[in-house]
Amino acid sequence: MLLVSAPILGVSEKAALSKVIDSGWLTMGERVRAFEEAFATMHGADDCVAVSSCTAALHLILHALGIGPGDEVLVPSMTFVATANAVLYVGATPVFVDIESADVPLMSIVEAEARCTPRTKAVILVHFAGYLADRLEWQKFARARGLQIIEDAAHAPGLKEVGTFGAAAAFSFYGNKNMTTAEGGIVIARDPDLRERIRQARGHGMTTGTHQRLNSRTPQYDVTMLGFNYRMDEMRAAIGLVQLQNLQEWNEIRRILTVLYRRLIATKCPTVAVPFSQPRTSAHHIMPILLPRYAKRQDVIDELRTQGIQTTIHYPPVHQMTLYRERFPGTHLPLTEDFAQRELTIPLHPQITASVVEAVVSGLAIALSNCAQTGAAA
Repeated sequence: MLLVSAPILGVSEKAALSKVIDSGWLTMGERVRAFEEAFATMHGADDCVAVSSCTAALHLILHALGIGPGDEVLVPSMTFVATANAVLYVGATPVFVDIESADVPLMSIVEAEARCTPRTKAVILVHFAGYLADRLEWQKFARARGLQIIEDAAHAPGLKEVGTFGAAAAFSFYGNKNMTTAEGGIVIARDPDLRERIRQARGHGMTTGTHQRLNSRTPQYDVTMLGFNYRMDEMRAAIGLVQLQNLQEWNEIRRILTVLYRRLIATKCPTVAVPFSQPRTSAHHIMPILLPRYAKRQDVIDELRTQGIQTTIHYPPVHQMTLYRERFPGTHLPLTEDFAQRELTIPLHPQITASVVEAVVSGLAIALSNCAQTGAAA
């Protein structure tokens, strides 16, 4: 089965893990610190905070900003559910905002303005598929309303523009991301005070960590704030240090494959739309396409699967999931809903070759031809 995404792991990662095991120090040590410094350097930041997941990163950012009960946070529904969940974690209310268009499935600034209230305190921008939102427009929007900008950058590691939009950015290193630590995440926050609040809250609000106390030769510590157990361990950091060395090369391969996909789809599957038709900075995390309205998506999925090609959907709209539908009944986002009904994600990762891309597009053409014939017969 050709997978939609696949981690690249090898001898270097195994060697890095072996060194951690041999060292006897398994969590929050020198490797975590080295990973934070290396990731910050790649993104032109002074420092960052490694955590256990992107979800933890989003929660910590909201918590450190003091967002809580009575506050509202603008979020897209075209995202993974963690984006909205993190808002609920701090007791605030997620307010779902429609996308700009089928071609630009990022949060609409016009719709965001319509959903602002005096209770709105922040906006979480999701760089869907790795494509960046319009920084200057969103900064202008946030300044005019006194809002904090938080970036959900789970899809966009390696881009220097990420982490410069507003208060902070949250990254993911889950197994299907452009680089992985299996589980894990990181926060870029430019303001040092905010960053240190996040760092302290990561480890139960303790004033020092175990490794720090070992080096300072004193077992004393205090707890000065409410905190969480969101630490990253040394093994994940060790993998991250290796992966980070390859991230820019892997992102470039993704870009090249995306260009090829766009050209072949335009030729062989002209009824299929590929979002982000205009040039836009991207880490090219996934390859989303929009099927024509005559095609039954499940039939396309089934046909490609018979050819050994996995597909998936990014994303089922969060506002239509049972938890959120029950909490926020009546939410209707027409563009998001239409996009989600027709979207299909096809394989994209650095282990794919040009011939594989051609095979995927050929398989897609066959599936669409079958759909057209079925529709004509009906």
